[in-house]
Amino acid sequence: MAGAELIGKEEIKEVMDVMETGILMRYGFDKERKGIFKVREFEEAFAKYCGTGYALGVTSGSAALKVALAALDVGPGDEVLVPVFTFLATYEAVMEVGAIPVMVDIDDTLNLDPQEIEKKKTPYTKAVIPVHMCGSAANIDKIMEVARKNKLLVLEDNAQGCGASFKGKKLGSFGDMGSFSFDYVKTVTTGEGGMVITNNLDLYHRAEWYHDHGHDHNPKVSRALEGRTILGFNYRMNELQGALGLAQLRKLDYIVAEQKKNKKVIKDALAQIPGVKFRNLPDPEGDSATFLAFNLPDENQAQKFQNLLSAEGVDTVCYKRNLWHYVPNWEHFLAHSTANSKKYPFTDPMYKGKVEYLRENIPQAENILGRTLVMGISVKMSAEKINQIKKGIEQATKNF
Repeated sequence: MAGAELIGKEEIKEVMDVMETGILMRYGFDKERKGIFKVREFEEAFAKYCGTGYALGVTSGSAALKVALAALDVGPGDEVLVPVFTFLATYEAVMEVGAIPVMVDIDDTLNLDPQEIEKKKTPYTKAVIPVHMCGSAANIDKIMEVARKNKLLVLEDNAQGCGASFKGKKLGSFGDMGSFSFDYVKTVTTGEGGMVITNNLDLYHRAEWYHDHGHDHNPKVSRALEGRTILGFNYRMNELQGALGLAQLRKLDYIVAEQKKNKKVIKDALAQIPGVKFRNLPDPEGDSATFLAFNLPDENQAQKFQNLLSAEGVDTVCYKRNLWHYVPNWEHFLAHSTANSKKYPFTDPMYKGKVEYLRENIPQAENILGRTLVMGISVKMSAEKINQIKKGIEQATKNF
């Protein structure tokens, strides 16, 4: 559960700073808030941590994706390339702005395969969303190279990879924009909440305006009286979330370091099993170690080993059978059952392309995910807990 495991006096102190002013909204009430601007402070600290010029706090990781797509001017008639292995929100956000998500196969990093971009690209493709699943990087350097060559915008979905990096550069900072989630089970948590980052001032302004009903946030006038450039909606992060985020961000490097220690012990135990191999990490040093993914030679062996581990109290996930993170398992999505009774945006006459979501189009994912098991790594893992897992692995191996 990462950051949620460490909620304590630091978070309480930051939240009480807000409660003592009684101002829970991030904007306005300058006199009453007595200099307390937690969301603003969190944004500045997060941008510095990621090495980007700008950061914008929003209500969720899903909102971060939508706000970023809106800022990038992705909309009706456009296609966006999205990996087949991701949380549902990545696809939902594309549809929320009226665009069509195109399913793209993965490689042995469990992330979007750069070689698939040109295969799936059409004249309607405007952007690609590489998702850094399970805490480790996609081949983001190659993805950026292919995207730039084909004049595609890049929005990094780093909901599961906060604190991770590639060759010393933080994930989320490679693309035109990056998005993060701070829900309760993420590496850093604010309960709910998310962040958009970018180095492009124009994109930052569009995101900032859009997330607050089009307010231009001119500091020289009242928030209610400044100009407006675009229409928007309400995706504002509140001061309590900002307060939690500040305290959590200070713990992020510690969280990653502890997860790396715990992951290594368990990985070493699994490495003794004949036939077990591990997910390809493009940059092992940059791994956030939130998850440990390993695979066996075929799907039947993987399922048998998963059952044996479960019998010993060791939990793993096979994402090919998971209902929330693999496109072929989304029955409502495959039926185009959007909240709109007209099945918008799939029925939008502005869209001139043709999209399919077929298993035969993602052979690598079908193979890799079917024989891959994923284990969550906690920050706090006692010696007793780790020994229990090691013994469970040992016993499962004897019966395998």
